[in-house]
Amino acid sequence: MENLLSSIYETQAASSISMAQFGTAFGVSLLLGLVIALVYMYNTRYTKSFVVTLALLPAIICVIIIMVNGSIGTGIAVAGAFSLVRFRSVPGTAKEICTLFMAMASGLIAGTGYLGIAALFTAAMCLAFLIYNRIDFGSKRNADRYKTIRIMIPEDLDYSGVFDGIFSEYTSSSELVQVKTTNMGSMFRLTYDVVLRDPSREKELIDRLRCRNGNLEINVSRQATGATEL
Repeated sequence: MENLLSSIYETQAASSISMAQFGTAFGVSLLLGLVIALVYMYNTRYTKSFVVTLALLPAIICVIIIMVNGSIGTGIAVAGAFSLVRFRSVPGTAKEICTLFMAMASGLIAGTGYLGIAALFTAAMCLAFLIYNRIDFGSKRNADRYKTIRIMIPEDLDYSGVFDGIFSEYTSSSELVQVKTTNMGSMFRLTYDVVLRDPSREKELIDRLRCRNGNLEINVSRQATGATEL
């Protein structure tokens, strides 16, 4: 067991790493990347470019760590070179960023020669990933209660508290988050974030609002979850 968790470079300097050791570390990191990519693909919306990146990233990090092993100057130079890279893709979600860090950590451990630890780390993290996905950990319960309501009103209607009585009856909380003029200033569009007391009474709420705003347009949608935020 101790040999399994020890580094394959323990008895040799970084400058004398054999091709067999290099090939072993590189092959293991490729395998770990493939495992991480397959686990991420399970029950998750993904793109081909992202899963290919996950599969290759541990091997890339592994080679970098092998090349800079024991050389502080080379390590600083490599870090400086990577700092010049600009990623032009859209910002990733927290889940994608976490998976990228997991792939990088696996490649880093494999690059230092601790292949057993790299395999154990990858297996443990992938198992936790699958379990959390399976139990739907962190999901927002009763998400259908959280709504965004956009209401059109004529310009001569004072919007300050005009719908408060209705919202107090049908919602547990309501907040006016935006007021916008439209139709050449002849109307206002009010945007509310509300939490419904009973989602089955949503139509009843809309009918009450229609009576108050003169049967103008009302739009009800699920509240945005901020996909670009962590």
